[in-house]
Amino acid sequence: MKLGALEAGGTKMVCAVGDETGKILEQISIPTETPEITVPKMIAYFRKAGIEGLGIGCFGPIDPDPASETYGYITSTPKLAWQNYNIAGAFREALCCPVGFDTDVNGSVLGEVTFGQAKGKNCVIYVTIGTGVGAGVYIEGRLLHGMLHPEAGHVLIQKRSDDPYGGKCPYHKNCLEGLAAGPAIEARWGQKAVDLKDREEVWDLEAWYIAQALSGYILTLSPQMIILGGGVMHQEQLFPKIRTYVKEMLNGYIKTSQMDHMESYIVPASLKDDQGIMGALELGRRAVAESRNQA
Repeated sequence: MKLGALEAGGTKMVCAVGDETGKILEQISIPTETPEITVPKMIAYFRKAGIEGLGIGCFGPIDPDPASETYGYITSTPKLAWQNYNIAGAFREALCCPVGFDTDVNGSVLGEVTFGQAKGKNCVIYVTIGTGVGAGVYIEGRLLHGMLHPEAGHVLIQKRSDDPYGGKCPYHKNCLEGLAAGPAIEARWGQKAVDLKDREEVWDLEAWYIAQALSGYILTLSPQMIILGGGVMHQEQLFPKIRTYVKEMLNGYIKTSQMDHMESYIVPASLKDDQGIMGALELGRRAVAESRNQA
């Protein structure tokens, strides 16, 4: 089955063609400008490829509820040109094929549970920490939506007493994104994260904030695995610090095999940064299967 995959990001649109096994046959990147400029380029790419279905993992907030009048829309994004844009509908109308649609981070967790290290698990959280912070949740065998979709990057966390920085998020200063995303690191320390690799104090504070959020996710959702991706998590020295702080914060309350083997519980992404595209392929496969079942 020839499938299209779109990982729609705030700065670039990654378009790929692949199949139902997760194999990526070709891939391109298109800058994210306005819908009028960017979408026709993507439509032309997928039309030329002759795909049977398309999966879209999209930056948000979005409306993922098929029963909603605005299903398939990007909603209240700060990227003003894309507010209230029917991105799924634009592709469905132009390509005349089934379109699967979800958040970019839900696409990433779907890629990991379908093709990666989380295969066989029924409760997994994928957190991306980069320009922003987002989380995708796969629970009881399906992607979590609910009222909207998880916005776990905006959970409120306690500031550490030695951190004078006020926070970057315009909505709530002391949320995970406001204190730990890439722009917050740069604003606090005066340099981009990539240039701070050897600053121990930078990553100790970062790990402390991330561990706070993960401890809350663990207590609330009881995941079998937590996967951390995104540009900030390329600083691999974070992982042992995060695991140590999570154990300290939980303070022995949770007693499971995962707590005894944190190195295989809180882990980096496993699919060479293709988890989002591979998840979008699976979204496309599911859309085709659902369309056939309804026929």
